[in-house]
Amino acid sequence: MTAPAGAPGSSPAGRARLADVAALAGVSVGTASKALNGSGRMRPETRQRVLDAVATLGFRPNQHAQSLHTGRSWTVGLVTTDGIGRFSTPVLLGAEDALGAGKISVLLCDTRGDTIREQHHLRNLLDRRVDGIIVTGRRTDARPPLTSVDGLENIPVVYALSPSTDPADTSVVSDDPGGTALAVDHLLAGGRTRIAHVTGPEHHAAARDRARHAVDHLDGAGLSLSTGRVHFGEWSEAWGRRAADAVLRTAPDTDAFFCGNDQIARGVADALRERGVGVPGDIAVVGYDNWDTMALASRPPLTTVDMNLAEIGRIAALRLLEAIEDDVAPGAHTVPCRLVVREST
Repeated sequence: MTAPAGAPGSSPAGRARLADVAALAGVSVGTASKALNGSGRMRPETRQRVLDAVATLGFRPNQHAQSLHTGRSWTVGLVTTDGIGRFSTPVLLGAEDALGAGKISVLLCDTRGDTIREQHHLRNLLDRRVDGIIVTGRRTDARPPLTSVDGLENIPVVYALSPSTDPADTSVVSDDPGGTALAVDHLLAGGRTRIAHVTGPEHHAAARDRARHAVDHLDGAGLSLSTGRVHFGEWSEAWGRRAADAVLRTAPDTDAFFCGNDQIARGVADALRERGVGVPGDIAVVGYDNWDTMALASRPPLTTVDMNLAEIGRIAALRLLEAIEDDVAPGAHTVPCRLVVREST
């Protein structure tokens, strides 16, 4: 609604000005500006009066003027190696939720895992004078820090899901030890003691780490894997089917499968169903990732570990905003996983 002539919010162009916001909030123009920029010290109720006035008048700050005044572009870059978007999309959505509250735009750059393409995108982001960069990927393996382009040393960078190999950098990662413990403890609570572990390629950090944590957690409970070893393979349903057959040939008394991802778990569930084995009556199955496409389409739907990818993105964005304000928090910041219980256990 347009304010009537002569009332706060009216202007020659019919658009509310900062002076109108200040008048309605009962503060100076300088105080109103600081409240909108999140700078300066003031009482919470004063800042809230300014925000209420903004909402009442429909005031929209002049971004160009703000950029000239603050030296900021109010944009950040999000660099991903995950062209498919399976992992980067939830991270991006979480980051946008956090950044959107501050009216900051996100520029998405897909490197497709190519170093030259990454350098090209980074130069473009520098040319656009972004305030900071979030880096994510499709794997939990640590990656080299962004150092290939001149000027990056002056811009805050936060790594999400795929941590930096430099401990001085800020990284936000999923709690794989905690996620593995959730899965194993759930199976143990259900009375399962002969648990097999089927996972992806051993050279992937996610497969290697989850396998190690599973073995350690079972050892702490006085148990070992039903076949005496981890079954490394592929991140695929086909591998899950083959692995299920191999496990049951070696250890027919297996009563549960903990799988490194949902694709493998769905393949295991298919193989068990074809054998006439009841899930979860005879054998329980737990996956990892909570990928709806796999977990919900499985028969039965999969119990699985959710990595909280959106929360990883949100926390990464908050850490970036803090770094932009020179409040840097180096090191790895861990986001807890959660267990989603469905009919497979």
